[in-house]
Amino acid sequence: MTQQSSETQAISVEKVLPYAPDRVWRTLTDSAMLARWLMPNDFVAEVGHRFTFKTRPMGGWDGVVHCEVLVCDPPRLLRYSWKGGSDDNPKYGSRLDSVVTWTLTARDGGTLLRMEHAGFRLPGNRFAFDAMKPGWERVLDSIAQVTAEAD
Repeated sequence: MTQQSSETQAISVEKVLPYAPDRVWRTLTDSAMLARWLMPNDFVAEVGHRFTFKTRPMGGWDGVVHCEVLVCDPPRLLRYSWKGGSDDNPKYGSRLDSVVTWTLTARDGGTLLRMEHAGFRLPGNRFAFDAMKPGWERVLDSIAQVTAEAD
């Protein structure tokens, strides 16, 4: 019998954006804007709403991330579950059952945007953790660009 580790890891990134929290919130919660900086989706900013992100399949995983809005406190806090992967996907790691939290804090001349993606179980989710850590860092730059381009 193989013993699984119960260690979990989280990815945390933050960036100060030169926009008001309401404007950044819109970038995070408008489905069309969200698709521009992350993935196609059917997101609605309502607690309990179940939605999906869709990306390229990998191995046994169909490329669908299943999510549910857990907390929605505009324009300060957004939290949703993030579940994907496949139980029979050894090359790309095991099924991921995690939570993404966005925190917006007003700062002089802008907003401190912080993202935490928690619940990576190691070693099983090592592939996802290693792939997503630099990806989330780039996502904050994309959020800044999409926010800048919004009217």
